[in-house]
Amino acid sequence: QVQPVESGGGLVQAGDSLRLSCVVSGGTFSFDSMGWFRQVPGKEREFVAAISWSGSSTYYNENVKGRFTISRDNAKNTVYLQMNSLKSEDTAVYLCTSVDYGDRRPIGSWGQGTQVTVSS
Repeated sequence: QVQPVESGGGLVQAGDSLRLSCVVSGGTFSFDSMGWFRQVPGKEREFVAAISWSGSSTYYNENVKGRFTISRDNAKNTVYLQMNSLKSEDTAVYLCTSVDYGDRRPIGSWGQGTQVTVSS
């Protein structure tokens, strides 16, 4: 079964940057639109960003637009999330999966995620 593996999280201060990575083994990564989501205990999973299969199109949650950048390397089956100017409200477990780019609905498997904690 195709399962993403996220990494790159950590504990940082407000205003710092982090770069998350998500490696997807097997499947049809090069043909899949991919998305990042985040989860806080007790809250619904929230869409963060999506990228089309070719990387030519991206879409962001208004809460992160201008601070986060999603990108991908199809040769490495990897999608990235560059997070700048981090805020305490960005604290969450970050997960990636394949998405329907039209409505950003998650359609793939979930991995364990990577924890991002931003201290103010």
